[in-house]
Amino acid sequence: MAYPHAPRPPLPSVSVAPTSRPSSRPAVRHRAWLPALLLAAALAACGKTPASNGAGMFGGPVPVSAVAVQPEDLPVDFEYTAQTLGLREVEVRARVTGILEKRNYVEGGRVKAGQSLFTIDPAPFQAALARAEADLAGAEARHAQARRNAARLQPLLEGKAVSQKDYDDAVSAEAIGHADVLAARARLREAQLNLAWTRVESPLAGVAGRALKSEGSMVSGPDVLLTTVTQTHPMQVIFGIPDNERLKLRQEADAGRLRLPADGRFAVALKLADGSTYARTGRTDFADVRVSRDTGTSEGRAEVPNPDGLLLPGQFVRVRLSGAVRTGVFRVPQRAVLEGPKGKFVFVVGQENKADIRPVTTDEWRDGDVVVTSGLTAGEQVIVDGVLKLGPGAPVQVAPAEGAAKATDALATPAGKPADAPAKTGN
Repeated sequence: MAYPHAPRPPLPSVSVAPTSRPSSRPAVRHRAWLPALLLAAALAACGKTPASNGAGMFGGPVPVSAVAVQPEDLPVDFEYTAQTLGLREVEVRARVTGILEKRNYVEGGRVKAGQSLFTIDPAPFQAALARAEADLAGAEARHAQARRNAARLQPLLEGKAVSQKDYDDAVSAEAIGHADVLAARARLREAQLNLAWTRVESPLAGVAGRALKSEGSMVSGPDVLLTTVTQTHPMQVIFGIPDNERLKLRQEADAGRLRLPADGRFAVALKLADGSTYARTGRTDFADVRVSRDTGTSEGRAEVPNPDGLLLPGQFVRVRLSGAVRTGVFRVPQRAVLEGPKGKFVFVVGQENKADIRPVTTDEWRDGDVVVTSGLTAGEQVIVDGVLKLGPGAPVQVAPAEGAAKATDALATPAGKPADAPAKTGN
């Protein structure tokens, strides 16, 4: 059974008082600068700036300072990691087999060429020498007897008193005796050499290393290493030139932008591990034509005097090569060089005193300046101060560096307020 719906009573009317809120006009005034900001961002995205429309940040030409650049020839240095190496390093080995009787040098000390370093027991070799002398004496006696026999038979042969065979045998015996003498003399010389080689000498002057065998050890001839001697004056310095840098230098030299030393030998200065510079300089004396498959570098070598022994073999140093000259390059103050997405660039004063952008290629820093190898021409005015307020085509007012700085400060200071007055803070 359906029941009819009862009529709903009317809702009571409620009067709501309007809520008071502050006026939005101040908010509108605070946002009045927003369209201008969006416009500036759009211009920046398109590669334009407000200054490129013919006015500076403060509504006029931007005060800048500029320098006129001229090409010049500048010496250039190349620096690489290097390692020292003795001029000559030899292994000292015995030439005979025997018992090591004595060590005759101070380990780590300097030795002279021909100085005795070790002594091998000479007694067996002295006995061998005496035996060789006796063998020589016997061979000489037999040779003398054979010579006398041949001399006696010669007149008998002429008188038909002896046969030709007897005489020929006597002559052959004399020749055999002479050969025996020569062999005995060779054995004697060998015995003399073996006895002399029991005195193991240094083949060159230098610094002797640690003795690898002690007294009483059995030395089996050249198979056993006794010590090493290194010649440390002069000293060699080995360094590697990266292949890409070598190719770049070759290309610049072929193009005439780089002038290498006339004799191909660079002057060499060393920087030691503690940062100090080695007092003596040397010169390069070798450049390898091969490129290492392991390091991708080609080996270079220099020779440096080392009379006081300050340099030791195996030291890591920094080597600086000088003597090359870059031709036709420009020196630009470092603060004038900017860097963008496409590389480094500078602003120059163009026609009608407007700022133009010049992409440049730089090489090195020198006394606060940057060496520019390409991108500039002789006589161009490179803007040094005021570059942060510039854009392409912005009008500029060229002034000395000090005047440009004062003009910028005056524009940045509100009228009627001293430049050194502190800014107010607070609400």
